[in-house]
Amino acid sequence: MTGNFGAVVTAMVTPFDERGEVNYEAAAELAAYLVKNGSTGLVLAGTTGESPTLSMEEKLELFRVVVEAVGEKAYILAGTGSYSTRDAVKLTKAASETGVHGILSVTPYYNRPPQEGLFRHFREVAGATDLPVMIYNVPKRTGVNISPETTLRLAEIENIVSIKEAGQDLEQAAAICRNAPPGFTVYSGDDSLTLPMLSVGAVGVVSVASNIAGPAIARMIADYQNNRTEEAAALHRKLLPLFQGLFMTSSPIPVKAALKMMGFPVGEPRLPLVPLEAEQEARLQQLLREYGLI
Repeated sequence: MTGNFGAVVTAMVTPFDERGEVNYEAAAELAAYLVKNGSTGLVLAGTTGESPTLSMEEKLELFRVVVEAVGEKAYILAGTGSYSTRDAVKLTKAASETGVHGILSVTPYYNRPPQEGLFRHFREVAGATDLPVMIYNVPKRTGVNISPETTLRLAEIENIVSIKEAGQDLEQAAAICRNAPPGFTVYSGDDSLTLPMLSVGAVGVVSVASNIAGPAIARMIADYQNNRTEEAAALHRKLLPLFQGLFMTSSPIPVKAALKMMGFPVGEPRLPLVPLEAEQEARLQQLLREYGLI
């Protein structure tokens, strides 16, 4: 069992209708668009998919709908993380019955467990499924960092096969890449660090920006992997303002707004997230025009 889900795994937004309910038809259509435009995999009900505001029933139906739409064309990873190990295990078991190809499990948030607690949490999650598991380290959101030593302990568990590393620490990522067992992969969790992460051994990115710029991101990674490093670096520099613009406020507010500007019916974010302010919307609109996206 290996952890290679392709180079561009898109953290897909969750479309809502005008009543704030999950728009499953739009989700299937967006998934198909993403797969046609550079995505080798999709993460559903992750942070970008507004997972904290989705019910378990909504998540499971989203998994089923997207698997039916594109499950034969891309890897589908179900976001099943929680700060409660019991809840994460329960959702992981249920998600494993929907046809998804893997599990994305974020570090427990808010309660800030010590490293041994993190190890035992992810071990329990992995034990709840036969599917490959990608763990997700994002200290900025969760309040705790998975140390390289803990990641490497977890990598010895057969179906923990990958990490989405969003610690913004290249030294930590390099240590994992250097010491991980064969088949264990590292993915960048930050669009703006994808190219530097590739240089220390990452295999791709779990991307927010690929919701709107998948072909360019896929080309940048392909250029790097095919030793066209100058071209990859130039494309990275070109894309950097877009990467930064999509985080002008709490994600996924900007990327949802961008998709709406591009004509996708993804709706507004659910509270406590709110739409862009007028000045931010104008900045984003100008940015999309500069990249030829609208």
